[in-house]
Amino acid sequence: MKTIDDFNFENKKALIRVDFNVPLDENYKVTDATRIEAAKPTILKVLEDGGSAILMSHLGRPKNNEPEFSLKNIADSVTEIIGVQVKFVSDCTGEEAEKATANLEPGEILLLENLRYHKEEEAGDTAFAEELSKLGDIYVNDAFGTAHRAHASTTIIAQFFPEKKCFGYLLAKEIKSIDKVLNDNESPVLAILGGAKVSSKITVIENVLDKVDDLIIGGGMAYTFIKAQGGKIGSSICEDDKQDLALEILKKAKEKNVNIHLPVDVIAADDFSEFANTQIEDIYTIADGWQGLDAGPKSLENFAKVVSNSKTILWNGPLGVFEMEPFAKGTIALGNAIADATANGAFSLVGGGDSVAAVKQFGFENKVSYVSTGGGAMLEMLEGKELPGIAAIRD
Repeated sequence: MKTIDDFNFENKKALIRVDFNVPLDENYKVTDATRIEAAKPTILKVLEDGGSAILMSHLGRPKNNEPEFSLKNIADSVTEIIGVQVKFVSDCTGEEAEKATANLEPGEILLLENLRYHKEEEAGDTAFAEELSKLGDIYVNDAFGTAHRAHASTTIIAQFFPEKKCFGYLLAKEIKSIDKVLNDNESPVLAILGGAKVSSKITVIENVLDKVDDLIIGGGMAYTFIKAQGGKIGSSICEDDKQDLALEILKKAKEKNVNIHLPVDVIAADDFSEFANTQIEDIYTIADGWQGLDAGPKSLENFAKVVSNSKTILWNGPLGVFEMEPFAKGTIALGNAIADATANGAFSLVGGGDSVAAVKQFGFENKVSYVSTGGGAMLEMLEGKELPGIAAIRD
């Protein structure tokens, strides 16, 4: 795996694919700079070697080059975080971009305009990728969040740098962390899968059954498993057409000696609202008109025991509707259990949009081993797929 450490960037222009697809407020100010901070070590390595950095990214899903999707909006935040004045150019290819990169001195940073202002980016257009490639000497992919897309700047461009392409620190770390969970792990290995739908996690479950000793299934998707086994789940969320699949997963897990842990009790509510009436219910006998919105106290006790016995932990998906305060206790308790296990030497990887949001909201970010920056990309790696953005660097 060629990383940025395999190159010296002295007097070289590094063309770095970053993931600066960050949230902005109504005044186009960055509200969460995590992704910019994550790219900082890679950018600084280039500058410290005596090279210059050309940053390319997408932002949002522009249809007509709308100004709210211009990367110019984030240039000040990038300057502030990296600690070096960032120059901006209002295109990512063509005469203007070529002139701006040609004039770039060692130690300088140039931010290109939104790649998705060109439809050729998402189309994976070779000619567009070649235009981009003219801007730098060495191609660095540090955008894990888009590594599962075969776009011009994430995948196609690599062919124009046969010997001069590598992973940035962030992307290398992501690959190593997921590999540590799936292949290079210490037993017992635990996967915790939450969230609303079984359907979005089927392939992940199927792939991890060969790698784990224990699997906790929580969140909304637990109810499909409970109903499939004859439980009464009231008005709880359920994918009726996935019940057979749930039974099949339970059967496969048994064959592979994987212990599946489902909630035994829940915090049920008479309405999907934080002002609803709540009561603790056995998960197999939830009353009509009530829905489970969080794991109950006995479930949390059981889960904490499994977590504390584990040496490798993957967490993807919350245990309840943590956005509402009355139904956040399960996710917080799970976070605390994982933090304790990590402090005692376990390796813990958290990934997936909702889990990452929960980890940040409740202050667990520095209490787990690694927080992944890419939701879709991480899920595809957990499914056992080779991501095009990663394969392009390895080729």
